[in-house]
Amino acid sequence: MQRSIRLCRRSDRLDLPSSSGPFPDNEAGSDGSSLFVPGSFLPGSQVSLPVDALAVGARLDVFLTRMFTNHSRSSLARAIEKGAVRVAGVAARASRKLRAGSLVCFTVPEPARSGPAAEEIPLDFIHLDEWIAVVNKSAGMVVHPAKGNWKGTLAGALKWHLEEGSADSQQGDQLGPTGLSTVGGPTRPGIVHRLDRDTSGVIVVARTEAAHQALAKQFEKRTVDKTYLAITQGQPQFDRDEINLPIGIHPYQREKMAVRRDHSTSREAVTRFEVLERFRGAALVRLSPQTGRTHQLRVHLAAIGAPVLCDALYSGRSVVEPQLLGLRPTTQPSEPLIMRQALHAAKIAINHPQTQARLECAAPLPADMQRVLEALRNAQ
Repeated sequence: MQRSIRLCRRSDRLDLPSSSGPFPDNEAGSDGSSLFVPGSFLPGSQVSLPVDALAVGARLDVFLTRMFTNHSRSSLARAIEKGAVRVAGVAARASRKLRAGSLVCFTVPEPARSGPAAEEIPLDFIHLDEWIAVVNKSAGMVVHPAKGNWKGTLAGALKWHLEEGSADSQQGDQLGPTGLSTVGGPTRPGIVHRLDRDTSGVIVVARTEAAHQALAKQFEKRTVDKTYLAITQGQPQFDRDEINLPIGIHPYQREKMAVRRDHSTSREAVTRFEVLERFRGAALVRLSPQTGRTHQLRVHLAAIGAPVLCDALYSGRSVVEPQLLGLRPTTQPSEPLIMRQALHAAKIAINHPQTQARLECAAPLPADMQRVLEALRNAQ
């Protein structure tokens, strides 16, 4: 198995905006708003969790699953069935809807021990040392196992390259010591932050516990600079602007996020953008998230009337017809220009957790987004 390894440069200073949150922009539902680390409560310990505004109305089992992501929903359901979970001092059912100000009290069970299986999947390593790895994630790859996505994950590929597979690899010395951080629990080896499945680009992975904690702190303090590129359906009104619109769970479609003016059901979300090119019916936009909310960039662009191209969830289109982009329709069958949301994590800058030197890593624009841009430019 060939590993593609490229070096990124270190820079003393970057004039890029920052982003925050330990799990920003995950398309399987990353929540960058909280620094709760799975496994931070020891099994057997008594825990009391207050119900905050964002959890009001949620089912008890869903609330616990979100809080204890390294426990399976079934194991938490068994704890509820045994009467080990109490709400407002009373044993509660899994279906109980939570109210503001309530306390959820229970004994933390043993976490699930099974993690992703190591899978021999090619990875494009931008940077690799004994503390961290930086990967150019391909579109279509889920970051870690979740319901309905147990195989083909970045976590499984990382285990093969950096743990199990590398022991027999002829490139073992080049890759350095084996191992991934276990802070995120067995299902998330090394995962510090996330990208949506259909978002391509740069993602940072921790190889040691110390590196994981140091990186998580940088996300919390908003010292991580992240830059994305998006092709939009439609054009932003202004060439450069800041979108400051709070985001919360969609009131009717729970798999979506939405701009919500009620601050009791939303969190602050800020995105800076700059239009790099304008086309007929589309634009190339550079985005700098200042916060790390779930689906933040996709929600914000949709809110200003320029959703990410081919974003089925927020633009309503999973197929892009030529007419939509101002292109001439063709009667000849051809390969679609793009079959996923046109969003790419182009660059990230962090302080290296060991050396503290500023480390900037970039991933080139993938071929499918390049094809769309070429077609748009040719149609001008």
